[in-house]
Amino acid sequence: MELPSKLLENAVNEMSQLPGIGKRTALRLVLHLLKQPAEQTEMLSSALTAMRNDIQYCKECNTISDAEICGICSNASRDKSIICVVEDVRDVMALENTGMFKGIYHVLGGKISPIEGVGPSQLKITSLVEKVKEGNVSEIIFALSSTMEGDTTNFYIYRQIKEYEVKTSTIARGIAVGDELEYADEVTLGRSLLNRIPFETSIKPY
Repeated sequence: MELPSKLLENAVNEMSQLPGIGKRTALRLVLHLLKQPAEQTEMLSSALTAMRNDIQYCKECNTISDAEICGICSNASRDKSIICVVEDVRDVMALENTGMFKGIYHVLGGKISPIEGVGPSQLKITSLVEKVKEGNVSEIIFALSSTMEGDTTNFYIYRQIKEYEVKTSTIARGIAVGDELEYADEVTLGRSLLNRIPFETSIKPY
């Protein structure tokens, strides 16, 4: 794509690095920004810079936060004995949108995937096991996507905590096998959470 300006080309190249944004879409977005008042572009730039520099991760659950402890973990009305294990912050947002879960979360930061070179040590699994060891957790809910990688991660964690007195369950399979949690509609997701089943009964050999 031949562009009349090197500055424009650089902006398009950077914009096209975003997921789902091709060069043509990037060009359309950049030209749109160019037509807007300079203040609007500066506000966008400032917001992105502030997000990148100042955003934190909750020390309790690892989700994105503006403070050391996120609003969910610091909420006295949440049941901190029930922990819902999810892959990333998008899953926290999806489950929170159902309004049906009153416990807290633990964000792993991914799932075990040997093909992609992701092992247990690269996920926030050790801190979850430590929480269980402390004896204040009554239930662990596995809410990872129902893929082979998700099930492998669930089973790995289950083996780490099965000797402790903690109930383990998984969200009901109202969510189709292979589906990503973030794309499920809120009603289906909420019912899956409420109708969770004991994790032991969900284990299937591969």
